[in-house]
Amino acid sequence: MSAQPQYTIAVRALCEFTAKTGDLDLRFTPSPTAQEGIAGHAVVTARRGDDYQTELALSGDFGPLRVRGRADGYDARANRIEEIKTYRGDLKKMPDNQRQLHWAQVKVYGHLLCQDQGLDKVNLALVYFDIGSQKETVLQETHTAASLQAWFEQQCTLFLQWAQQELAHRAERDAQLKAMRFPHGDFRPGQRQLAEAMYKASKRGVCLLAQAPTGIGKTVGSLFPMLKASAEHGVDKVFFLAAKTSGRQMALDAVEVIRAGAPLLPLRTLEMASKSTACVNPDKACHGDSCPLAKGFYDRLPAARQAALDIMLPPASGSEPESGATLLALDRDTLRAVALAHDVCPYYLSSEMARWCDIVIGDYNYYFDLSAMLHSLTLLNDWKVNVLVDEAHNMVSRARKMYSADMEHAALRLLRKVVPEELKKPLDRVHRQWNQLEKDQTAEYQSHATLPEKFMGALQTAATAIGDYMAEHPSYVDAGLQEFYFNALLFTRLAESFGDHALFDIEKSEGARASHSNSVLCIRNIVPAPFLKPRFESTHTTALFSATLSPWNYFGDMLGMPDTTAWVDVESPFVAEQLSVQVAAHISTRYQHRQQSLRPIAELMGEQYRRQPGNYLAFFSSFDYMEKAANQFAEHYPEVPVWRQSRRMDETERAQFLARFTLDSAGIGFAVLGGSFGEGVDLPGARLIGAFVATLGLPQINPVNEQIRQRMDAIFGAGYDYTYTYPGMQKVVQAAGRVIRTQSDRGTVYLIDDRFGRPEIQQLMPAWWRIESALLRP
Repeated sequence: MSAQPQYTIAVRALCEFTAKTGDLDLRFTPSPTAQEGIAGHAVVTARRGDDYQTELALSGDFGPLRVRGRADGYDARANRIEEIKTYRGDLKKMPDNQRQLHWAQVKVYGHLLCQDQGLDKVNLALVYFDIGSQKETVLQETHTAASLQAWFEQQCTLFLQWAQQELAHRAERDAQLKAMRFPHGDFRPGQRQLAEAMYKASKRGVCLLAQAPTGIGKTVGSLFPMLKASAEHGVDKVFFLAAKTSGRQMALDAVEVIRAGAPLLPLRTLEMASKSTACVNPDKACHGDSCPLAKGFYDRLPAARQAALDIMLPPASGSEPESGATLLALDRDTLRAVALAHDVCPYYLSSEMARWCDIVIGDYNYYFDLSAMLHSLTLLNDWKVNVLVDEAHNMVSRARKMYSADMEHAALRLLRKVVPEELKKPLDRVHRQWNQLEKDQTAEYQSHATLPEKFMGALQTAATAIGDYMAEHPSYVDAGLQEFYFNALLFTRLAESFGDHALFDIEKSEGARASHSNSVLCIRNIVPAPFLKPRFESTHTTALFSATLSPWNYFGDMLGMPDTTAWVDVESPFVAEQLSVQVAAHISTRYQHRQQSLRPIAELMGEQYRRQPGNYLAFFSSFDYMEKAANQFAEHYPEVPVWRQSRRMDETERAQFLARFTLDSAGIGFAVLGGSFGEGVDLPGARLIGAFVATLGLPQINPVNEQIRQRMDAIFGAGYDYTYTYPGMQKVVQAAGRVIRTQSDRGTVYLIDDRFGRPEIQQLMPAWWRIESALLRP
């Protein structure tokens, strides 16, 4: 007989499921940072005796349940097992349901300890350590082994039916995944190569960088093998992370394509939206005294959770799906409807459902930023996960932003005038220290090797004061104060890990009043590798894929990819005859030559349009350059329709811009390279037959980028390329990639600048391009 399948759950996860009741309440803030928490635990354990055991691994079974975790500490002499919690502020303000959850956890650990060591009774202690005062508050209870066993069995019984449901789901899911066939009749050219690389990476348990051309079906070609790998390699979940909303939608569409080919597949899929998008009551705070969806949240959560799962149920095994029936994914609209039907917060319901879904689709930040929820859940539950990162050429810039923080002095000046009296003194201290920084700096921009100690101390004090005030006044909501508070928390948190991977700089400017200068302070991450490396290490496989992931060493260095990372350059399904790539080396688009370049660029575009009327995109390095070029072209070719990207376009305006590109239209859309229309835009066939790229896309040479270049040179020895050349050329190739989307497309790309003729620049272009010299015809 085969062994009974076992369901493993962490102690904390078990208790959160069974013992968490009452309101959702985020008032007990600010919580210590991860570094402060680790340091606080170290202080507490250092005060104990030599025989004190830390991180004590414990586990126990109840039927098919295996419950395991690590107790913070055990004092054998006192026969006391401890759960250590670090905090800031007034401990009396900790919500009761949070305290009860802590007791539930230590009781489970107490049972596991008694069972492991044959104890008749044990002392249980909650040790609350105040990060600010460095003082401990110890709450202690004594329990018999029998009472703790009864408690443990009670919690397990509450979870057992759910665990059996999950075991059945996992067994059926894996069986269906193993039998699943590719949803289309055959793979597209290049798609099989990508899929095989994905599957092999999961089989070996290594990360993968995959450069795969547009048009081969990368989304299905990556999700399908990773789902097959889930069954074959014991993977619990697949996280599909995208840079934009459109990427998330493509993933949802791919899941539906896969499930349409396997109608009995019980594949639970969740789309996660940002908190700001999901929030129903943005004018209310996240606790029961303010928001009705937080009131009694955990009491209503079980019904909402089950309702959300029921939506994703496939037809019963052995039965045919009803005609026209579809298996619903928990996209953000569907989940929101479920949440509101049960009067719970949509955002925190989605956080709960991430525990129970097979595929989670969301933004990069859900796994990679400082407070990444999916990463935290992965560690807590010891999940085996495969992570897919779509359009991964965006990862360097996005990760830099995740681990950077800035603050503006003008915002603080305004805030000081309106904050409650209790907060004026700590904010005044920040203001005085900030004034001193501005006084000491004579240049407009200056980078500093170290962080200003007195300023950081004042900022930390102010953040603590704001957090305490918010906890004491739960109904007080001020957007400006909240923004400053979150910025201060991020600033102080990043300060803990400040090093060669970051810059601290101050940029001064004159304020509206002569006596007031303004400045922006920034902790600027330039190499995300130290932060991202542990994230890659905690996955089974992370596969990053994009049409532009060259050169490999740039992404490996910047992102901290493991040494074992596999590389694949997927063969393009396109051939040189499909795309005419012309280098207009007789034109310079350098800043000092831009005015002189306008007329020849207009003539080149006009000549191409005369030869082959149709839809074109023209890309420039800035809005100013784009506007001048568009005006020049419109003046000399008034018969050609022209439309332009504008600053800060909303979603509707972007859609209107793209709607101009139809199968029957003709004209030129002017846009900025690296903006909304330089990537992620699909205009196949006659909707787009050409592009003009009048820039190398190099970042602007300014004091900040020059500091980055110097740091890159010191770390990697390739400062200019890492700062300017590689990021710029990725934008160029992405923009040019809008032209050829299918194997039947034909088109023309003009690369306008003499530097495009250089061998080192052409090496960064797709291998299938055949590059020719564009000469202006009379």
